[in-house]
Amino acid sequence: MRKLTPVELPPWTLPLIVLAVIVPIVGAVFLAGPGGGFIAGAAVAAAILVLAARARYDEPIEVASATDPRYHLLVVVTEPAADPPAVEAIAAAAARGAGAGPEAGTEVLVLAPALNPRLSHWLSDLRQARLRAQERLALSLAALAAARVDATGRVGDTDPVQAAEDTLASFPAQEVIFVTGPGEEEDVAEVRRRLDRPVSHLVAASSSVPARG
Repeated sequence: MRKLTPVELPPWTLPLIVLAVIVPIVGAVFLAGPGGGFIAGAAVAAAILVLAARARYDEPIEVASATDPRYHLLVVVTEPAADPPAVEAIAAAAARGAGAGPEAGTEVLVLAPALNPRLSHWLSDLRQARLRAQERLALSLAALAAARVDATGRVGDTDPVQAAEDTLASFPAQEVIFVTGPGEEEDVAEVRRRLDRPVSHLVAASSSVPARG
């Protein structure tokens, strides 16, 4: 799991933070009455939640210890791993891993984050997100099976980085491959920065990822 790093702020910043929270609310009460103050307070609370949701962490991602000699490959799909280039790259990684040790064999786990628009996430409406993730997972597993890649799958957290981190806590991957749509380089870069093993990035030809911002 992610660990929070204590934030050290200069003493003079605390009054500024308090003023930034209080002044809009007090001003709204003077201008529009209690109703305006309530709306301003809700807006400030929403802004704090958004900033917290966008926070990034730099602690190393912990990976479970392997209990068998197989090569373990984690494939994170925010887009289906169904187009030929992606399938071929995953199959090549699985074959390369199987030949890396004296006992051939690769365990491939496909992880489909339950991507969700931010509003639906805050409303705890995950049904459609999980359904889309299951569909993405089924397409990926079918395409890999057609390429003779034996893989299992699971649905993960709404945040791809958190989903990968949660999975690696129990799955001892020696390599991670992301299959995403365009514009998702930030998540891959964070995992690559925090993980002490190879992380590859394959961009799907088309994107069906719902907006999370």
